[in-house]
Amino acid sequence: MRVIVVGAGVVGTMHAWHAVSRGHEVVQIERESEARGASLRNFGQIWISGRAGGEELETALRARELWEGIGGRVPGLGFRACGSLTPLRTAHEVAVAEAAVARPDAAARGYKLLTADEARALNPALRGAFTAALWCERDAAVEPRTAQLALKEELLVSGRYTYLGGREVREVVGAASVRDDHGDAHTGDAVILATGAWLGGLVRELAGPELPVRRVRLQMMQTDPLGEPLTTSVADADSFRYYPAYRGEALDALNAGQPQDPVAAEHRMQLLMVQRRDGGLTIGDTHEYEHPFAFDTVEEPYEHLTRVVEAFLGRPLPRIRHRWAGVYAQCTDTARVVHRQQVRDGVWLVTGPGGRGMTCSPAIAESTADQLGW
Repeated sequence: MRVIVVGAGVVGTMHAWHAVSRGHEVVQIERESEARGASLRNFGQIWISGRAGGEELETALRARELWEGIGGRVPGLGFRACGSLTPLRTAHEVAVAEAAVARPDAAARGYKLLTADEARALNPALRGAFTAALWCERDAAVEPRTAQLALKEELLVSGRYTYLGGREVREVVGAASVRDDHGDAHTGDAVILATGAWLGGLVRELAGPELPVRRVRLQMMQTDPLGEPLTTSVADADSFRYYPAYRGEALDALNAGQPQDPVAAEHRMQLLMVQRRDGGLTIGDTHEYEHPFAFDTVEEPYEHLTRVVEAFLGRPLPRIRHRWAGVYAQCTDTARVVHRQQVRDGVWLVTGPGGRGMTCSPAIAESTADQLGW
């Protein structure tokens, strides 16, 4: 079988990975020389802790298993089973964590409520003031800026993989056949359109104007090296307001009794923080849903995140060396893990995982391969 994959972000690359792993030939086409979208502009988190119970959690857990296996083959992914800590300061926050630990699927997530001393034993860099912490053992991380490159290098070793960068696919010219802007046609047995947040042009033409997917913009930043290990990922209690695993009476009480900081509320913020292999910290993020998106980044969210991080670390944050905005595609029905649609004979559109993309992409691609009988 010959598979044409359009898009070299993490969703597209994982489709290529599964196809090659099952013995097929793959041609992967990317409109940039290398991917430059949301797959690189994220935390690199394999985030189990906040996922909704049921299909979303099952997908994330399967993806985490796949990530670990692939990471064993491809050291350049930088896979690490670091887990995450959410430091807690108030009785309302602790109550939400207690409700999470009482979930029937808590063991599958690796939830545990820790004292502050137990949390610092896991992550000594957290020297600030907090009373307890929610530990999620199953959370993990990879290096988002280099993961696709590392996967591509491993795919090339197979001899059944071709990468074509700097080519934009412009049209479908037959069953499982596309033409790029160089005028070249690429024909296979299946075409996967994994175009991320690129939802106009050919995607709109094929899927129609009522595609149930929206674009979401975020802001993030990265620091100079911290100078010491941050041994776990770190979140704050605002993540409880964002992720579906924490919904319930305790979260309602938190929202009523402990209003969100005005800047965080305005920009729909939470803190997530991961240390990169060079020691720097990736910190975010905001969420913007209304179009048209701003073309610039604003400073207040960065100032808010700096205050929150410094309070957890008990020390000044290193110099911020990168600030950026990114856009990802999210199903308008946020309970859906992904939008998968056959748009022409032999052509499937796979998009809309939202912030779950980095976490769930190996399992999303595996599901596509299973459904298409690869």
